[in-house]
Amino acid sequence: MTHSHTAVAGDADERRRLRATLAEAGLRIQQPDDPPLFTPAPQSSMEPMHWRWADLLGYLEELGRVLDLRPGGDRRTLRLANPGLEYGTTPTFWASIQYIRPGEVATAHRHTPDAFRFVMHGSGCSTTVDGENYEMNAGDLVLTPGWAWHDHVHAGDEPMIWLDVLDVSLMRNLHNIFFQPYPEETQPVSRQPQKSWQEYGSGILRPVGPAPRPAVNPLLVYPKDQTDIALGRARGLDPDPADDVILEYQNPIDGGAALPSMSMKIQILRPGFSGVTHRHSGSKVYWVVEGAGTTVVDGRQFDWNAGDFLAIPPWAAVRHLNAHSTEARLFRVDDSPVLRYLNAYHEETVPETQETR
Repeated sequence: MTHSHTAVAGDADERRRLRATLAEAGLRIQQPDDPPLFTPAPQSSMEPMHWRWADLLGYLEELGRVLDLRPGGDRRTLRLANPGLEYGTTPTFWASIQYIRPGEVATAHRHTPDAFRFVMHGSGCSTTVDGENYEMNAGDLVLTPGWAWHDHVHAGDEPMIWLDVLDVSLMRNLHNIFFQPYPEETQPVSRQPQKSWQEYGSGILRPVGPAPRPAVNPLLVYPKDQTDIALGRARGLDPDPADDVILEYQNPIDGGAALPSMSMKIQILRPGFSGVTHRHSGSKVYWVVEGAGTTVVDGRQFDWNAGDFLAIPPWAAVRHLNAHSTEARLFRVDDSPVLRYLNAYHEETVPETQETR
């Protein structure tokens, strides 16, 4: 027994010495106490989160009182931070709520992360993206592709609030953050200030001639009225067993996701809907546009109302229910395009006996 104990201790000492020697050379080997490189299913430190609008609105109004917008690219935003992550709302993107007061200008800049705005409340603000200028109204989706100049000018009478999402976490992990302020507060508006909308806004027709390269979505704005029409038509389809009525904002050139790294979706949960439990690769964040309902995440129940946010970790088992007498509408962003591009996307329906991991 003494000999065996000495051998084990000697082996541990040898491992420590080898580990130190390799570290000096910029090398390492797998250690017994290292976390496994391969696991039977994805494991994420991201935690499921629920932010209530009743709390968020008070914080936003306080931010509006104490923080001024400054030239050079600063924004007045409330970030949805995940306590399980060192940075971001999910492993790939950061969701923030932007609050802009009448008369303010969010000055022009550009950056490598892709971004979008989903307008939550208000009207009267316009955004200019690479010379194209669009009004922003509640329910609109506005894109800011990576390295596109963009600024926002609020000429309305009431504060505006919108959801900002950027794939900044992904870009940070790729060590690919570039940022550049514009030399003036705002950029000039081009001679054709809504060119991409005039060309591709119908969704079913496009200009004659060579199409843009598929990686670049030429469309910058997805107005609420068109979304409402599409959802109305989709109500006549068979319900999705997990999501009821759900549509994806698409790139009109190739039919793919509106941005290369993020998919934006809009869905309706009708009264009495009880979805199957499902899970898929990647993370997602929901904003409740209207209504109320329940989402069960790995066995934890979250009862949500209009204005609330939910963050769902990768591969979490999710189930949506609407036990109310009115329908609920949800806006969703997820990072499935990245995983699909890498041929690493998986999804499955979860039997009721396996709803918790």
